Amino acid sequence: MKIDIRMYNLLVLPPELRPIVYRSGDKVVTSDINELYKRVIRRKNNLAYLLKRSELAPADLVMCQEKLVQEAVDTLLDSGSRGQPTRDGHNKVYKSLSDVIEGKEGRFRETLLGKRVDYSGRSVIVVGPSLSLHQCGLPLEIAIKLFQLFVIRDLITKRATSNVRIAKRKIWEKEPIVWEILQEVMRGHPVEQSTYPA
Repeated sequence: MKIDIRMYNLLVLPPELRPIVYRSGDKVVTSDINELYKRVIRRKNNLAYLLKRSELAPADLVMCQEKLVQEAVDTLLDSGSRGQPTRDGHNKVYKSLSDVIEGKEGRFRETLLGKRVDYSGRSVIVVGPSLSLHQCGLPLEIAIKLFQLFVIRDLITKRATSNVRIAKRKIWEKEPIVWEILQEVMRGHPVEQSTYPA
């Protein structure tokens, strides 16, 4: 069975991810991605023009233009995928989509992985001789923050307090009942841990 791995549609990033900046003196600075998209569009339009006049265009010329379209798409996706990266008129290497995504300053790491998340904490991992392999010990300050909503709920349902404000004060003052409820809550809720580098 032959596998078909052709791309029939090329997605275009929204404008805010490939900005055009207007500087003083009518100078326009555009994202490298815009230039690479323009190159794909120009070459695709040239190919479409040749295919319309296919009876006049030699087959070799059409095949050559198809290769140019493929090269433009490859450069857009990964500038260095064909050996030498593509450069602009000032000999600066164009940043392709893969360049924008990867690395510490890449879109994923910068906007997704580096953000703080609710119900998460960060601490130093140390050995706990009393813990099993499937267990982790949490500092009480982190545990109370992670499970605060559950503790507040249980403080109210067990009539240890009448409202959320008083429950939060009990947690802040570290009353003994808070730690008892925290122990109960933690028994029924697993914690996911990871050792990803920063």
